[in-house]
Amino acid sequence: MSADRLIYLPLGGAGEIGMNAYVYGYGKPGKERLILVDLGVTFPDMDTTPGVNLIMPDISWLAANVDRLEAIFITHAHEDHVGAVGRLYSKLKAPIHARPFTRYHAQRKMEEAGQVPEAVITAGVYPQVIEAGPFKVSYLPLSHSIPESAGLIIDTPAGRIVHTGDFKLDETPVLGDAFDEELWREVAKPGVKALVCDSTNVFSPAPGRSEAEVGPELVTLLKDAPHMVVATTFASNVARVKQLADAGKAAGRSVCLLGRAMRRMVQAGIETSVLHDFPTTVTPEDARDIPRENLMLIVTGSQGERRAASAQLARGKYMGLSMAEGDMFLFSSKTIPGNERGVIRIMNAFSEMGVELVAENDRYHVSGHANRPDLLRVHEIIDPQMVIPMHGEHRHLREHAKLAEQGGRSSLVVVNGAVCDLTGDVPHVVEHVETDRIYLDGDILIGALDGIVRDRIRLALNGHVIVNVILDGNEPLGEPWVELMGLPEVGKSKAPLVDVLEQDLGQFLMRASNKTLRDEDKLGDELKRIARKSTNDEIGRKPEVTIVVSRLE
Repeated sequence: MSADRLIYLPLGGAGEIGMNAYVYGYGKPGKERLILVDLGVTFPDMDTTPGVNLIMPDISWLAANVDRLEAIFITHAHEDHVGAVGRLYSKLKAPIHARPFTRYHAQRKMEEAGQVPEAVITAGVYPQVIEAGPFKVSYLPLSHSIPESAGLIIDTPAGRIVHTGDFKLDETPVLGDAFDEELWREVAKPGVKALVCDSTNVFSPAPGRSEAEVGPELVTLLKDAPHMVVATTFASNVARVKQLADAGKAAGRSVCLLGRAMRRMVQAGIETSVLHDFPTTVTPEDARDIPRENLMLIVTGSQGERRAASAQLARGKYMGLSMAEGDMFLFSSKTIPGNERGVIRIMNAFSEMGVELVAENDRYHVSGHANRPDLLRVHEIIDPQMVIPMHGEHRHLREHAKLAEQGGRSSLVVVNGAVCDLTGDVPHVVEHVETDRIYLDGDILIGALDGIVRDRIRLALNGHVIVNVILDGNEPLGEPWVELMGLPEVGKSKAPLVDVLEQDLGQFLMRASNKTLRDEDKLGDELKRIARKSTNDEIGRKPEVTIVVSRLE
């Protein structure tokens, strides 16, 4: 029988930023006991996933092997790490471990999905150990852009793994855990087989900056602002939200939080004792009566989300509040790649109002991820036998692997679905499993290969024609009639497109043989072909076509 092996299998998050889900296994090949680290979401866009609410990792392989799953460990409360917990838990049914602030959010996800929130268990930090089959897991406190983030120390019979989660090296993080080099060196002392490491900022050449550097800059900016100030940042970055509120208070302004996520994150911070001494805020109703020069709004929507407070203010008004010429709008955030168009749309709308924009300025934002020099420092501190890059697009993973190899360490780019054997001295991919995506479409989970989203894209690109035909026996009863959706009303002939189609389809019906009229499949195919050809002749587009044939009994 084959020897036991230690495997690493990303189901999401390797080759993309978002939708994190990482499986570790130990045991006989094909019979390994398993743990899952994180279960997150990514977000749709109108170009590739129109109408979709959320995108989640396809956990079909894990669900098929659920009898081998020991536990789920969530590293922190960002949506791309915890967002799918509630929706996918019914397929897994394993205990979920998380630190208190993360547990608060994971339990809310479970409640919203009708699952049992008590399945989420509060985890302590190193040296506390959680046993899960052959794994002994400890939470390693670290700094990130959300409180109580943690890496994982995963001890196995084949050696120790350090899974960083998302992290930065910040010794003064304002809220949450500071980087503790002594603790990291203590963790590394027994020897680390594999460092599975965040790769997001591998191309950023300067060392990362501390969150504490942002506060004084915000105070200076707000004191010099002559009119109302509105600031947006990631709602989950509770430390930044507090610094914004503190700066507003220091500038003598009343502070108002706008947006459900913003209020919910602050409340979560207070209830879990992460957040202390948050300035008193005013309601949107009270804010309407405060002079503009004495008011500061902290709002959701730093990534251009259409329904968030920023976008609604850009469209005119939100909760009775609006922007005016001379006001200032501050993006205390970076735009995530892929969100540029939404953010620029908001910026231009504010610019047209005469609002002063402050955006993409490093004085008012610092990243929550380790930059290239910080990654090298972690490689040196942990001194692993091998480095497995994670959390990044393919180019990030590849660059991080090169960085590790330049330091004399084994490394390998392991993408979603690749089963990587970590047992020996060098990592290598031994097999692949099917991975894709699951879409939350309304209230229903659908697969990426179901064709629903593909059909929706085709409808959006090509428009839609509905052809209605009534037959009395094998005789057409009257002319066919056509309905259009998403198509020009008039084509090249200057006649209404509906009239052109109805005429061409009517002529076909008059010529059609009894055999064709009796065969609904053949009749439908011919009607569809003529409708597409005639539409293409008129407007240069081949639409999606639906044929409705009704027969009188």
